[in-house]
Amino acid sequence: MAKKTAIDQNINQEKLSRKTYSLFDFTKSERPFLITVCILVSIAGLITPYTYAAMWFGFALAAYSAIANDSIQTIGTFIASNSKKPWYLLWLFMGLIWVGTVSYSWVFYAGDVTYQRLNVPGLEKAPESFVFLQLAAPIVLLVMTRLRMPVSTTFLLLNVFTYKAGTIVDVMFKSFVGYLLAFGLAMVVWFLLERFVKNYLKGQAASYWIYLQWITSGVLWSVWIMQDAANIAVFLPRQLDAVEFSVYTGFVFLGLGFLFYMKGDKIQEIVNEKSNVTDVRAATIVDLVYAVILFYFKLYNNVPMSTTWVFIGLLAGRELAIALGKHGKAKKRNVWLVRAFRLGRKDIFKALIGLVVSLILAIIINKGVREEIWAFFQ
Repeated sequence: MAKKTAIDQNINQEKLSRKTYSLFDFTKSERPFLITVCILVSIAGLITPYTYAAMWFGFALAAYSAIANDSIQTIGTFIASNSKKPWYLLWLFMGLIWVGTVSYSWVFYAGDVTYQRLNVPGLEKAPESFVFLQLAAPIVLLVMTRLRMPVSTTFLLLNVFTYKAGTIVDVMFKSFVGYLLAFGLAMVVWFLLERFVKNYLKGQAASYWIYLQWITSGVLWSVWIMQDAANIAVFLPRQLDAVEFSVYTGFVFLGLGFLFYMKGDKIQEIVNEKSNVTDVRAATIVDLVYAVILFYFKLYNNVPMSTTWVFIGLLAGRELAIALGKHGKAKKRNVWLVRAFRLGRKDIFKALIGLVVSLILAIIINKGVREEIWAFFQ
C-alpha cells in the first residue's frame, strides 16, 4: 500500500499569493481604522429608524468623507507645495474661506447652502426617512478614501438620494464632458508651458509665486464649495435655520482642521506622485486651470457634477502634455508617455469603481430609479 504523503497544513508566505498577503498586511496595519468602520456601520444600523438623528449622523459622515476624498482636488496641491508651513495656518486660511462661501449662499439663497445645486428634479426634496444603505454610502467612501481611490463623491452620495434616473444621467453626462474638457485644456496649457516657458520656471521660485498660489488655491476652494457642498448637505433640509447652519458650518470647519493636521492623509499620495506638484509654480497653474473649468460649469447650469472626474482629467492631460513636450531621444520620451498613460489609467479605473458602486446603490435604494430603468428597457 502506497504511503500517503503528509499534508502540510501550515500557512506560510510561499504558499499564499502576493495579493492574499497584501490583504493580511492591510488588515494588520489598518486595524484601528477597520474597527472604526465596524463601529460606524453598527451605529448606522441602529440609528436608521430615527430620522432626525440619522440625518445628522449621515451628514457628519458625508462631510468628513467627502472633503477627505476631494481634498486632492482642491487643497491637495496647496498642502503639497506648503508642506513646510504650520498646518494651523493653512487650516485657518481655507477654513475661513469655507465659512465665507457657505454663508454667502445661506444668506442670498434663503437658507440654501448649496448654491441651488440640489434645486433640480430628483434632488429637490429633503429626505423624510432614511434607509441603511444611504447612511452606509459615506462609510463606503471612507474606506475607498483610505485605499487612496479618487472616488466621485457626487456620484456616491447624491445618487443614493436621487429618485429620478434622468437626473443621474444628467450628472454623469455633465461630469464626463467635464473630464474631456479638462483633459483637452490641460493638454494645451501644459504643452505650451513645456515648450515655450519651461526655462522661466527653473530654479528657485520668486517670492510672489507664493502669494499667487495662495490666491488661486483660495479661489479654487471657494468654487469647489459652490459645486460640491451639495454632496454634504444632501442629508439635511434644503433650507437651514440659524442653528442648523451653525452646526453645518462649524463641523466642517473643525473637520478641515483635522485634515490639515493629517496633511491630507492617505489620499494625498495621488497628488504627490504626479510631476512637480510640490513646485509652487506648477501648483498655482493646476489650481488656476481647475478653478476656471469649475466656474464655467457652475455658470452653465445647476445640475451637480463630479469634480473628481474633472480633476483626474486635468491631471491626465497635464501628465500627457509634459510627456509629449519632453525633448531628447524618442526612447526617453516613450518612457514618459508610458508613465503618463499608466497614471491616467489608474486614476480613471478607480473613479469608475466608485461610479459603479454608486449606480448599484441607487438602483437598490430608490424605487423610482428602478421603475424608470425597467420602463426604458420595456
